[in-house]
Amino acid sequence: MITSRAFKVHKQLLVPLVAALTFKPHFALALGGQSFTRSMSDEVEKANVAAAKQKYSQPEPTIFSKILDKSIPADIIYEDDKCIAFRDVSPVAPVHFLVIPRKIIPRLSEAEDSDSELLGHLLSVARKTAQVEGLADGYRIVINDGKNGAQSVYHLHIHVMGGRQMSWPPG
Repeated sequence: MITSRAFKVHKQLLVPLVAALTFKPHFALALGGQSFTRSMSDEVEKANVAAAKQKYSQPEPTIFSKILDKSIPADIIYEDDKCIAFRDVSPVAPVHFLVIPRKIIPRLSEAEDSDSELLGHLLSVARKTAQVEGLADGYRIVINDGKNGAQSVYHLHIHVMGGRQMSWPPG
């Protein structure tokens, strides 16, 4: 049987060791009682799986295609004939929404010169929607591209995150 004093000493040594061995970087934030956490390794793992599916099989409809055709629900905050914006289901900031084109472009690196007007429109919608969402103090725009960019859904999408101070470098 371990005495209380011995357990405290062992606990002081073991807990940091176990934590160091099992550490996974996380994005974490708690504001106003709401927590925003996402594991960096989870996002990278999702990106690796998505990249393999993209490379070795016929592309399946993405979650974004299903949002566009309304077969799954989303909290849509903007919509026009070229794109939609909706709240991220796993936010990493108090305000986190996505802007996606109706045209299926798997990756930014696969966009063509003829998509320039659409790409500009997506950024304009991101800016206007950020204003409506109260992000007057600033926000971050992120576009993940491919496996090394941690893209987990192969349908071009713009993340708009704000409502807190962002850190640098991002990741």
